Amino acid sequence: MKIALDVMGTDYGPKELVLGAVQAVKEFNCEIVLVGDPETIENLLREYKADTDSRLSICPATEVVRMDEHPSIAVKTKKNSSIVVATRLLREKKCDALVSSGSTGAAVAAALFYLGRIKGIERPAIATPIPNLTGTTVLLDSGAKVDAKPEHMVQSALMGSVYSELMFGVEKPRVGLLNIGEEETKGNEQALATYPLLKEEQHINFIGNVEGRDINKGTVDVVVCDGFVGNVVLKFAEGLASAIMVVIKDAISKGGLMAKLGGLLLLPTMKALKKRADVTEYGGALLLGVKAPFIICHGNSKAKSITSAVRVAINFAERDVVKHIAEIVIRDEEK
Repeated sequence: MKIALDVMGTDYGPKELVLGAVQAVKEFNCEIVLVGDPETIENLLREYKADTDSRLSICPATEVVRMDEHPSIAVKTKKNSSIVVATRLLREKKCDALVSSGSTGAAVAAALFYLGRIKGIERPAIATPIPNLTGTTVLLDSGAKVDAKPEHMVQSALMGSVYSELMFGVEKPRVGLLNIGEEETKGNEQALATYPLLKEEQHINFIGNVEGRDINKGTVDVVVCDGFVGNVVLKFAEGLASAIMVVIKDAISKGGLMAKLGGLLLLPTMKALKKRADVTEYGGALLLGVKAPFIICHGNSKAKSITSAVRVAINFAERDVVKHIAEIVIRDEEK
């Protein structure tokens, strides 16, 4: 496997991304093409004593799409930006998958312009795995497009089902429509229009409306919503998980000797809990609906997240999720 990694335009700069790539090639024995400023990348590889590792190569890109730029305009005008160069490598099949933690809007725009959508998919969606009490819930769309028509939500449900089945081994994934209540008559106009379409869809296991708490309870495997709602849910979940860990640590440190002794005894359990709730274990989210494996990470991703994202990219490419999505969409159109 050869993975293209866009190392520019992130919160921490190339340092964490290059370190994540160095760790990934050691752990997964893959090849990674580092796309960005050559001098910066070369200096970092020397710093990490990886400048002689043949599994790491550099593809020059002289421009960067900033977070404050209009994504579509920037991608069209900055032909030599790192995200555009990396996406071209993927389009030309010089790499098997792409990982980016720069501007999400620019990543989606580059994927649409240079890769194109799978036939039958009108809108791509970002699928984000969220840990629950029994496994993993896939949330989509978590930010590719802030609004969505009912038919786009159905396409997200189809793609999410394929993703859950192939990546997490879930047989007949349970699909729910995120709503303010379980009743069929609940929700805004978008939800009310989407519900009957999902109910009629034969290629998914639709269980009806679900509420926000169902995401973490594990009563549903795939949750469908528009990108605005999905992104809010995702950011809240990540913030809550981090806050809970801080509160627990603070309570132990201020609870006196007995609390500290109890905390020491619970240390292995706490480490396991942190690992289970840690978003860096998942690395990145998949952009479903485009013609090649495309993984989008947070702008604040550190080395561990990038290493995990490379693992996700390898699995996504090896299991040929794109092909399976295309097949089920074709079957859906022929029904």
